[in-house]
Amino acid sequence: MNPVSCLIFIPTYNERENVEPLTEAILDQGLDCDLLFLDDDSPDGTGSVLDKLAERHPRMTVIHREGKAGIGSAHQAGIAWAYEHGYEWLITMDSDFAHPPEYLPKLLEAAGEGAAVVVGSRYLKRGSLPGWSAGRKMLTHLGHAVTVALLGMPYDATTAFRLYRLGDIPQETFALVRSQGYSFFFESLFVLHVNRFPIRQIPMHLPGRTFGASKMDSREVATSVRFLIQLLGRKLLTPRRLRIRR
Repeated sequence: MNPVSCLIFIPTYNERENVEPLTEAILDQGLDCDLLFLDDDSPDGTGSVLDKLAERHPRMTVIHREGKAGIGSAHQAGIAWAYEHGYEWLITMDSDFAHPPEYLPKLLEAAGEGAAVVVGSRYLKRGSLPGWSAGRKMLTHLGHAVTVALLGMPYDATTAFRLYRLGDIPQETFALVRSQGYSFFFESLFVLHVNRFPIRQIPMHLPGRTFGASKMDSREVATSVRFLIQLLGRKLLTPRRLRIRR
């Protein structure tokens, strides 16, 4: 099912080699969706590649920001842009093929069945992490288990592969999200969960090797852990501050 007004948002940083094949793979799905890329002044020239792609694809828009401001900040900017331009549905995904474009129709199909948020989950089926080492799988599942236990929501909360039905979610919902980094993903999903927006998951696989290198270093991991603990404190001590006024 294709919505009347759909936007696919992809933030980039040093993804020069990825953005053209990713754009073509998305367009190959035949979806009635616009594309929005946001580049944080990539030193490798990703922004220039995107500008040339936009000249060939009239439904593609590129935003350039000065300096690297954080993945959470990028998603907040993309969400705000989608609201400002009247989109009803917003899909967010990574630019390194970690989120295979062939799952995009499945996100749209699940949203068409009444969900306000649809999440592509790595944890619904066995064998969803092909090519991963045993150690990497263990750490990933441990992180998921900790997030589920502390926040009390059974979703893949750290993935960016999502669909939001913006027509069902007031924009002020995202104003409650504080994180500017990777913790944006579990914080934003927790805010949506607390406010009882219908959330669904679809099973997906995450390839063992994606294009480019991971941008999440040990400092970002430590920051996310601290933010998770802070969010637990907000949940226990000031839960009303996580809720929007209906």
